[in-house]
Amino acid sequence: MVKDPISFFSEGHKLDGDLYLPDGLEQNDIRAGVVLCHGYTGVKDLYLPDNARVLCDAGYAVLTFDYKGWGKSEGARDRLAPHSRVADVQAAMTFLGAQPQVDANSIGLYGTSYGGATVVWTAAIDERVKCVVSVVGVGHGQRWMRSVRRPDEWVDMLERSEADRIERTIAGESERADRGEILLADRQSAALAAAARKDNPNAINTLPLEYIDETLQFHAEWVVDKIAPRPVLFITSDDDRLVPPEESESMYAKAGEPKKLVVLKGYGHYEVYVEPAFSEVMAPTSEWFQEYMPPHPKP
Repeated sequence: MVKDPISFFSEGHKLDGDLYLPDGLEQNDIRAGVVLCHGYTGVKDLYLPDNARVLCDAGYAVLTFDYKGWGKSEGARDRLAPHSRVADVQAAMTFLGAQPQVDANSIGLYGTSYGGATVVWTAAIDERVKCVVSVVGVGHGQRWMRSVRRPDEWVDMLERSEADRIERTIAGESERADRGEILLADRQSAALAAAARKDNPNAINTLPLEYIDETLQFHAEWVVDKIAPRPVLFITSDDDRLVPPEESESMYAKAGEPKKLVVLKGYGHYEVYVEPAFSEVMAPTSEWFQEYMPPHPKP
């Protein structure tokens, strides 16, 4: 594949990205495109290049990018801003569809972890999305945050969030906390996540407390039914202890046809980014895109 650094604008901010194209494209060889969306605190270079490689090998043009304020992208630093992320994905689709090698009418989305929620919301409100894959995604932010905490931890977090909500409204800035206080440590596959983040200069260790409010207010399952009749695939794992499989199962239950749910066996959250789970994710992903959005669109 060929990888080119690119940039585009979303809501007036310049975003940093990479465009991946299959080798040997001829002048009139037009391909379908896929936008890849990373998760809660991820960046495009953390895991997504591997996904881009597989999809390029399957014949697709692929775009990865960093949301506003992440990596080298402009914007307020390190915010979750879930609806703003949706706007970023829409801008990425526009940019990808404007490339001479890409059919603007054949654009799909792939999102992992919190990106699995982002792509669902984007597809629900933007009919340009022709095909969706959501991997270990968050269906309901409040349910997810509550499900992985003890009752006293949950109450403490809500109280801390309320105090920060008032303070940032008055003073204009959210308190920063250790990343692990908001996104709880996944002991099951924490070593894999730590190893991936260790050598990435764009990986961060603190987050604004406003992440809590923004997570509690964004529920992709509220809009997932709006995607149909366009196809959506959900992939989860029965042993994911960071984003439990119930999150994908709930979105699947509320989605319209055509839809499919794949439940992997025995893998933790971050294990889906490495072998052997990675291949078990990408095999049905490639099959789904090829069935519903072939890499060579018909004229």
